[in-house]
Amino acid sequence: MAEVDITIAGRHYRVACRDGEEQNLSHAAELVDAKSREALAGLGALSEGRQLLFASLLLADQLIEKKGASATAPPPLPDPQVVRRVDALAERLERLAGNLENEVANA
Repeated sequence: MAEVDITIAGRHYRVACRDGEEQNLSHAAELVDAKSREALAGLGALSEGRQLLFASLLLADQLIEKKGASATAPPPLPDPQVVRRVDALAERLERLAGNLENEVANA
């Protein structure tokens, strides 16, 4: 088990993580620290708890916006020419299958 020293909202913490995850944890701490500073700059004096609350809300909002942007885009409509070709192929395959069934039944 590894340990990483991080700083968030001016406070230092020693946090344990799995071996190999130190860099991810440090990066996550940097993001939280940046958002806590953003909250402090935008809202003025805040208690530590409220500063971290607003930092987490800002991060959550950022995630929701990213997911929403990709999730709300409607899927592209299929090309009508491709749809017609696929339908024609399906009809042909059904005719071939019917012909094969008839040949097997008459054999």
